[in-house]
Amino acid sequence: MPIPRPPLSRRAMTVGAAVIAVLALVALAFVFLPQDSSADTSTREARITLPDDPGSTGTVDIDARLYVPSVTPAPTVLLAHGFGGSKDSVDGEARDLAARGYTVLAYSARGFGDSTGSISLNDPDREVADARGLIDWLAEQPEVELDAPGDPHVGVAGGSYGGALALSAGGTDPRIDSIAAAITWNDLGQALFPNYGVTSVEGREALGDIATPAAAEYGGPGVLKRGWAGVFFGVGAASAPPGGNGDDSTDSGTSEGTSACGRFAPEFCDAYTESAVTGIPSQQLLDLLTAHSPVAVASNITAPTLLVQGTQDTLFGLDQADATARQIAAAGGNVTVRWFDGGHDAGGTDGTSDRAIADFFDTTLRGTEAPTGTDAEPFVYSTQRAADERGGDRDRRMTAPAYPGLTPASDPTQTRSVTFTPTAENQSIIRPPGASPSAISSVPGLGSVLSTLGSTGAGAALTADLPGQSATFTSDPVESSVTITGAPRVNLRVASLASPDQAVLFAKLYDVAPNGTRTLPGGAVSAIRLPVTEGIDPVDVTVALPGISYTVQQGHRLELSISTTDQAYAVPLEPAQFSVAMTDDTIALPTVPAEASADSTVPVAPLVGIGIVLLAVAGAIVAGIVRTRRRAVAEVDEDLIDTPLVITDLAKTYSNGFRAVDGVSFEVKQGQVLGLLGPNGAGKTTTLRMLMGLITPTGGDIRVFGHKVTPGAPVLSRLGSFVEGSGFLPHLTGTQNLRLYWEATGRPIEDAHLEEALEIADLGTAIERKVKSYSQGMRQRLAIAQAMLGLPDLMVLDEPTNGLDPPQIRTMRDVLINYAKTGRTVLVSSHLLAEVEQTCTHVVVMNRGSVISSGTVRELTAAGGQTEIRVDDATRAQSVLDASGHDGAVIVDDGTVTVDLTDADAAVVIRELVTSGVSVRGFSQSTRLEDVFLDLVHRDNPGSDTSKDRA
Repeated sequence: MPIPRPPLSRRAMTVGAAVIAVLALVALAFVFLPQDSSADTSTREARITLPDDPGSTGTVDIDARLYVPSVTPAPTVLLAHGFGGSKDSVDGEARDLAARGYTVLAYSARGFGDSTGSISLNDPDREVADARGLIDWLAEQPEVELDAPGDPHVGVAGGSYGGALALSAGGTDPRIDSIAAAITWNDLGQALFPNYGVTSVEGREALGDIATPAAAEYGGPGVLKRGWAGVFFGVGAASAPPGGNGDDSTDSGTSEGTSACGRFAPEFCDAYTESAVTGIPSQQLLDLLTAHSPVAVASNITAPTLLVQGTQDTLFGLDQADATARQIAAAGGNVTVRWFDGGHDAGGTDGTSDRAIADFFDTTLRGTEAPTGTDAEPFVYSTQRAADERGGDRDRRMTAPAYPGLTPASDPTQTRSVTFTPTAENQSIIRPPGASPSAISSVPGLGSVLSTLGSTGAGAALTADLPGQSATFTSDPVESSVTITGAPRVNLRVASLASPDQAVLFAKLYDVAPNGTRTLPGGAVSAIRLPVTEGIDPVDVTVALPGISYTVQQGHRLELSISTTDQAYAVPLEPAQFSVAMTDDTIALPTVPAEASADSTVPVAPLVGIGIVLLAVAGAIVAGIVRTRRRAVAEVDEDLIDTPLVITDLAKTYSNGFRAVDGVSFEVKQGQVLGLLGPNGAGKTTTLRMLMGLITPTGGDIRVFGHKVTPGAPVLSRLGSFVEGSGFLPHLTGTQNLRLYWEATGRPIEDAHLEEALEIADLGTAIERKVKSYSQGMRQRLAIAQAMLGLPDLMVLDEPTNGLDPPQIRTMRDVLINYAKTGRTVLVSSHLLAEVEQTCTHVVVMNRGSVISSGTVRELTAAGGQTEIRVDDATRAQSVLDASGHDGAVIVDDGTVTVDLTDADAAVVIRELVTSGVSVRGFSQSTRLEDVFLDLVHRDNPGSDTSKDRA
């Protein structure tokens, strides 16, 4: 019989087109993206023991990994991780650098990962000294290029916590040849306790003298960034260190591990705890944080330095990198500054910033001539505009000749003043008791998301300033677009009615579109803590607003908001009242003239490469189709072409070693109704799923009408099935489900024999109801009708009578018997042995994955069991049977005995009884298939062997 090969459906063509599209994208990626050469990189784990601190006999173990390029010795990079990370956090960056030809040492800082010791936040005598010790270790490794004995040719890089470490190491170790620091701080005390309001004459003059774009002046002990500080210190306090704590004893280390300090050094934990409660930093904590920050050593840095800072960062803003750059440049160092559209609020660094760091090392570590302090390095920055604008890119990369104002010889940052609408009176605002409710400007790690959300109608209410808590000042519409590149400045006059040290305000600058949509660029605010004053006299304060890189479109307005609360900060809980006014009705906007980076063009060579790759892929697809079709035609056993099913040595072993099916073999011929029997876990359903091509055997062979069964084999079109429950669409009727199923095969609807199938389903008018209203029995009957669509030559049914009532079971029995009488074949798996005995002609019994018996139902039931003999004298009949060697005869009543006649001829037994004077009135065999089945399974499951049970 020819096997119909259905035409390609629309779905198949869609999938094919999608596959080709994906392959095209893969080809593009293959041609355009840099190829991963990390396959040439080897790694070596190291555990490096260093002193706990100077003069200490204690030690710490630093867990490290050395990445070795294909060619050594090579320039080396010491790679530090961010806070809460480990050497594994920077594995990708390390491999990329190694692929460029650098030897890389990535390590877990003390207190993190598997390194021992406690966290001292880049203590010069601990974490920074560790970096110097690691450079000593690198100088002894054969894979490391040396400038002199003990002096490796080395750069240091890191992000956030690791970036500060890189800068601090560069300021204390002259052997370091290049530094790259990303999204990090200059002064951790000022970053975590910011105060952007300067009130003293000296401070305001100092701020006015700074010519860099994102400069800010610290106005004194500020306001705790409660959200970020909680994350920052919570990470270190979350778990105890894996080993000892330097020169502390084991007991001391254990005590620390179980305290609230976690892995922090106690001096930090104690100082932070006090400040976290009050929201005001102690001078001791500020001094400690400053001493452990790059600000303490930045003026000592002589190596070329790259500072990469994110414009989406409410933790370490642009002002932190600006301050570091000024300090390095003032000491004569060479510094390059880049701003990118990322940061702690946008997932940290990205591929662009990582590549910039690698390119910087290519220039400074492997370049023929390192840049000097007189070189003006380009200033590359990303700028954004409002999310509601249409047309063009929202993000653009700009390049300026240099970072403005770094040296007296360089051009200062240009400013553009925007005039605000004058207000006749001061605006009065309050801080409610408990500072609740508080305004929401940012959430740690989600500042950029919240900023974008605030520019939408749905999120505007969430991020709106609260009535009575904010003073707002609005500018005239800008006549032409202006790009703010840095920290705008505004002069305010503020009077307060607040307790000492409790006068706290928050300033932010919105972009307001003509439709009223407000966008807070970067999601950042400037916290201000006013000094203690006598009475309620107003104070003049110059505020450095958050550093941003943002384009305000023509026709937009700027809105300055001064608020009394902010959810991200430790706001004083006592009520207070403020009066706020702008002193000169203008805001100075920094701007850096730059050119947009040119769009890259597509070279011809990659296009040719793409074409070659696509041709190769197309050729492979065609070859695969041809090969598949040839295999489908070739794998036919002509001797079995008329045999519905032959299974030979079938086996299925799963990846965990479990054998579900083991050496199953049986044959089903035309016109047979074969019952596949076995207890739960015997392997029946697994066998049927392999027969359907749903899973692939690990051994053996399945042939349907001589054709080998594989997933999607054309011969499966001659097979109808119902295995492991129905899968109908509940919102369609029974008829619609059957039609949809058949149409999916691609065959004509007239070949479905739909009327016969509906008659078999016997659902009456319910066939036109939605399937979701069907009972379990109705679903079962519909599933059987589906299996019979097209009147397949081989029908496979798994538990077909589940959910059917007795009359329906009898009808099903007649259907299957009559179906087989037409020359077709039925394979049934069922637990209802009485129905199998009445329906099936042949039986295969499985247990523990193997076939333990097979044959006709009559052969199995006749092979043994009890025979009932009705006689006139049961006692005499028992004696005759015992004398004839048929032991075990049992008297049921005066006229009946039962005996096992497994090995006896019934005619001979009757003759013996009659010859002995016993009248035989009836002779019947009482063995049922159920008895045979239970006996077979029992004999195959000895009590001492349960290890082969299958599920």
